[in-house]
Amino acid sequence: MSDVVLLAMPFFGLIFLGFAIGKLVAIPEDGMAGLNFFVLYLALPALFFQLISQTPIEELANWRFVLATTLGSLAAFSLAFGVGMLLNRGNIAEATIQGLAGAYGNIGYMAPGLTMAVFGAAATVPTALVFCFDNTLFFTLAPLMMAIAGGQPGSPAQLALGIARRVFLHPFIIATIAGVVAAAVHFVPPGPIDQMLTLLRGAAAPCALFAMGVTIATRPVRRFTAELPIIAAIKLIAHPVIAYVLLSWFGDFDPVWMYSAVLMASLPTATNVFVLAQQYQTWVQRASAIVLITTVVSVATVTGLLYLIAAGILPVDLFP
Repeated sequence: MSDVVLLAMPFFGLIFLGFAIGKLVAIPEDGMAGLNFFVLYLALPALFFQLISQTPIEELANWRFVLATTLGSLAAFSLAFGVGMLLNRGNIAEATIQGLAGAYGNIGYMAPGLTMAVFGAAATVPTALVFCFDNTLFFTLAPLMMAIAGGQPGSPAQLALGIARRVFLHPFIIATIAGVVAAAVHFVPPGPIDQMLTLLRGAAAPCALFAMGVTIATRPVRRFTAELPIIAAIKLIAHPVIAYVLLSWFGDFDPVWMYSAVLMASLPTATNVFVLAQQYQTWVQRASAIVLITTVVSVATVTGLLYLIAAGILPVDLFP
């Protein structure tokens, strides 16, 4: 157990270090914007591109894995959305943000560093696949559900174009597609470029986790309401359980792929959920609260999951 704690603590330590700095120091918004730009547009895309471009192309076309993990995220969204509809008397806009809070994990900032620290470079491809297809799912669901709720202006064509832009212009997805193309044609960047990518890749995890902590610290948290514990339980417990069952049902995945996907499903609510809540002016204060709650509680739940994996208690396949 001590080895698992030692493995997990640096990641959560960086988040809480950022949180403490964000509470104690008045960090200029421009400074954080610069750091977030570096993480979002340079460091993490470099990590995804470099590792995926070195992966055999046949490993990148595992559609059973994509289907299982994406269905798991959709099921978690549907569960949290249903809870929201029951508790807020049919408010689709609020239930949409609640659904995202129960399914959209911090797979951008937390997942790459954590999965690769635990499982090594073999976790790169499953991490990238889950990231790309989960983001495609949520970037599609959010504006679509808001349009149904009446909170999304514009024609169906404008809605479709907006969804396509959010999906295909995301820097992580661009980097992943570029990495797949590079793997297919066996492209190797020139030495100085490759070295620069390596330096950027090394900065990705610490900068992302620190920036996440500062971001959580600077979000207003004023409302803790009855649905928050339920949604937190869906995100931190139900989502990884659903992912594990579906992956076992679809069957016969490499242990690294299986455990990487379950670990990603167990991550706390993404700060993007708060951003979306602000964008649509819906459930804003509680979106901030759920990000904070799930991040704090995930110290125990994610560490517990890592222990189950490391101790061999969680079998690779529920239906061998």
